[in-house]
Amino acid sequence: MNPPIPLEEAQDRLLSGVTPLGSEEVATEAATGRYLAAPLAARRTQPAADLSAMDGYAMRADDLAGPWQVIGRSAAGRPFPAALLPGQAVRIATGALVPADAGAVLLQEEALRDGDSLVLLPGGTASARHIRRAGFDFATGAPLLHTGTMIGAGQIALALSAGHAALPVGRLPRLAVLDSGDELATDPAACAPHQIPASNGAMLAAMAMPHVAAITRIGPVADTLAALADALAGIGDADVLVTSGGASVGDHDLIRPALEAWGAEIAFWRVAIRPGKPLLVARRGSQWIIGLPGNPVSSYVTAVLFLLPLLRALAGAADPLPRTLHLPLAAPLPAAGARMEFVRARLTADGVLPADEQDSSALLSLASSDALIRRPVGSAAASAGTMAAVHLLA
Repeated sequence: MNPPIPLEEAQDRLLSGVTPLGSEEVATEAATGRYLAAPLAARRTQPAADLSAMDGYAMRADDLAGPWQVIGRSAAGRPFPAALLPGQAVRIATGALVPADAGAVLLQEEALRDGDSLVLLPGGTASARHIRRAGFDFATGAPLLHTGTMIGAGQIALALSAGHAALPVGRLPRLAVLDSGDELATDPAACAPHQIPASNGAMLAAMAMPHVAAITRIGPVADTLAALADALAGIGDADVLVTSGGASVGDHDLIRPALEAWGAEIAFWRVAIRPGKPLLVARRGSQWIIGLPGNPVSSYVTAVLFLLPLLRALAGAADPLPRTLHLPLAAPLPAAGARMEFVRARLTADGVLPADEQDSSALLSLASSDALIRRPVGSAAASAGTMAAVHLLA
């Protein structure tokens, strides 16, 4: 049996073979969580004209000493219609169009107004710095977002402001989730002592939901080759199949032979991480198969490291791997072993606090965690305050 492969090699072997699934156009307001399928350039200039950045008075740039005669008002969406002459000013609101020939804005608190007469208070200064110049944010044709960018609230605001009512985005993959194991009970309220509730499939579906177009749930499936063959026959045209359980080396771990009988080609099996060593990646034509361990925490961690990156890559993400931050430890950690370790933890005001319980079946500590501390192979014992690599789970 070949030794487990390092995490980085396994992720590279997985993602280097991914081709995004193609693209479609969706309304910009409906593009949340999708990935751009082409670079985005501005179709308009923002702002399209000079605007005031503050409430105050606009006047000519060559007429800054005053006094001035206030001859009108410019409000957001209701511009003053004429040009200014020397000795004239216009009351102006934040976001309002700067009148023609105006080149400075005097803050309202730095001016004294008596009727239509306006004078400069001591220490006040009319300045061009209070004007947002046309195109200061971006101009027509300017590059805005690159291919593979994930669309969030800020990107939606940018795209709409740049004149895009619709966006080209990557097509989302279709996912099949297969749960297997003789010990799994479908009804968590009616679970015999020799059974455990089937929770992995629901957990994996919840994790994958933001990244997929549709999810097919299959199982729990019995630990027999015949039952697994029947289940695999129902996968249909799913782009990705994720299995949970049966990927190890026990007498009842039948996922690998079942997949091979189904026509899948195993790309690699077993990764040097803890938890989650018995991970399997395979292909069947254009379909991807991720075989996750059955222990729920192992299944969760390997989904974070392999399933979700695969789904993101198929949907066109430029950077599909989980983001890594560096945060101080809020408590010490012992030395790491011969596999890269992922330690459940939660964020606190003092840093990231490792959970007391790290058993791969312990769901209470998983549900209480919002981060995974990533510990390289052979890491020395670390004291509180030591900076650690962290993946956020939110």
